[in-house]
Amino acid sequence: MDVSRKFMPRNRLLCPALVLFALCSCQRSLPQIDEHSVARLGLAWSRELASTRALEATPVVENGVMYTTDVWSLVYALDARTGNLLWTYDPQVPRERAAFLCCDAVNRGVALLGDKVYVGTLDARLIALDRRSGKPVWEVATADPAKPYSITGAPRIARGKVIVGNGGAEYGVRGYVSAYDAETGRLMWRFYTVPGDPSRPFESQAMADAAKTWRGEWWKTGGGGTAWEGFAYDSDLDLLYFGTGNPTSWYRAQRGGGDNWYTDSILAVRASTGELVWHFQPTPGDDWDYDATEPLVEAELTIRGRLRKVIAQANKNGFFYVLDRATGEFLSGGPFVGGITWASGLDARTGRPIMTPIDDSRPFLASPSSDGAHNWNPIAFSPASGLFYFAAKTGAMTLYAPDPRWKYDPARDNTGSQDSYEGPLLARFATSPPPYGELVAWDPVANRAAWRVRYPVMEGGGTLVTAGNLVFQGRADGIFAACRATDGRELWRFDAGAGIMAAPVTWTLDGVQYVTVMAGWGGPSGLFHGPLAGAVKPGYGRILTFKLGGTAALHATPFGHAEPPRDPGICGRYFAADASRRQPALSGVVRALPWLERHRRTGGGPALREPRNPARH
Repeated sequence: MDVSRKFMPRNRLLCPALVLFALCSCQRSLPQIDEHSVARLGLAWSRELASTRALEATPVVENGVMYTTDVWSLVYALDARTGNLLWTYDPQVPRERAAFLCCDAVNRGVALLGDKVYVGTLDARLIALDRRSGKPVWEVATADPAKPYSITGAPRIARGKVIVGNGGAEYGVRGYVSAYDAETGRLMWRFYTVPGDPSRPFESQAMADAAKTWRGEWWKTGGGGTAWEGFAYDSDLDLLYFGTGNPTSWYRAQRGGGDNWYTDSILAVRASTGELVWHFQPTPGDDWDYDATEPLVEAELTIRGRLRKVIAQANKNGFFYVLDRATGEFLSGGPFVGGITWASGLDARTGRPIMTPIDDSRPFLASPSSDGAHNWNPIAFSPASGLFYFAAKTGAMTLYAPDPRWKYDPARDNTGSQDSYEGPLLARFATSPPPYGELVAWDPVANRAAWRVRYPVMEGGGTLVTAGNLVFQGRADGIFAACRATDGRELWRFDAGAGIMAAPVTWTLDGVQYVTVMAGWGGPSGLFHGPLAGAVKPGYGRILTFKLGGTAALHATPFGHAEPPRDPGICGRYFAADASRRQPALSGVVRALPWLERHRRTGGGPALREPRNPARH
């Protein structure tokens, strides 16, 4: 059985979050691996890759071929039975683009339609490849190459169009979503997510309405609001859903105030025309970098006695939202983590946050952190249990320090934050309780967690729930585990040899059910590894595929230093061990930020350099 054909015959929207939802919606199709048989799950094959950075893609399997991506937008086609490499495509993204990538050189996968494979690149190109050979069929630049745009998300397919967004809001760009003809690459429509220069005609009434919620000269910085992840599609309604990111800069006082439509928002546009139908803004007038680009999952739920077609999101801001997907009506919402400080709750009628008053021209502390209570990692929904399953972080906090002298600079990041801060909030930050990560099973009707399982590390990867009453998820420590979906009890685990961020996928071929996951640690957490993250596992990335009775052995190439470096470097000096405080020397961390940013932009230190060994099987 081919995943894309069996589960998405109508909309062909090939993306990790919806693949997971579709699998859940057809649970009877994959009955072999269940809570009773999972103890016999073993490795069928693995393929080690050359990368030592974050692998965030969920593979797609069709006609016995597995398609997936690596860092720097590389594409692989593999024999799904054996893991043998069929072809590789390297778009040759200039490595200097790393200077304008906020969160590692990642890619979250491909889309398939007909005889083509589609991939977005870190220099904002969209490329159609021949599925059999991997050779380019057509290529388009989706953005001005002179500007710091990037594409890290998987393209989406809707009504014969390839849909892509972009990233770059931290650096100062104007966000938009574009639809291209899948056969020719011709631009069909473009929807901007923030208004442009008001001295010129607005592209649509939606932009004219949005401009009323901005102050100052926002268009000179681009405005932000990039749609870098979080897409879904309802073919019956012909509605394309996507989330948008933070404004530029991070701080409302620097932007002049206002709600800043359509940043940090969930939007629905007509897939056929790009016309805005509705929008909902979880975080108006953002001060905290709370993007709304987390996965959007469609479901049918009975809410207050009425069956509703909904779209749901575990937002970065710590609240879970359930919206009517035809109208955008707020149906329910609530906090899925504790310790939220930026807001005390949500308005029961509108869902607008009840914000904690702050002076955002001065430094302040807030939880969740800027990395979010949940982020891009795919979430899963089970119609059988009625629960959503996802990774969450509780108690993570950011010390926000607005720079009173900030001015837009196209040559660097434009968050508007100070490069250093030595004020009194450091002491509070240093003595705050340590954060922790957990797997959450969320009941959207009761608006509470059905169960939670705490990790030994902070970061958990994307989730997959199956018809066999299992939730599969990887963690930062390299453990890939299966839990019982009804109560969270762990039933099986495997050490993948490297931290896992991506979501798994399950599929069948020749009557055999498989589970595949990509392991590879990196991203913001890997580039800036804090001492509270736990025993994370960097290493060579790999693709792992499992089946019942699998007997293959994993031979992970050793990674890291055989002994401590002679000079621990700036990170080692500033993150001096202090078991009593369980916190880093924060004043040093803040002083180190410019250095860390420079190294992050250029590819990182020794743990993140690109090895020159080929992909190994």
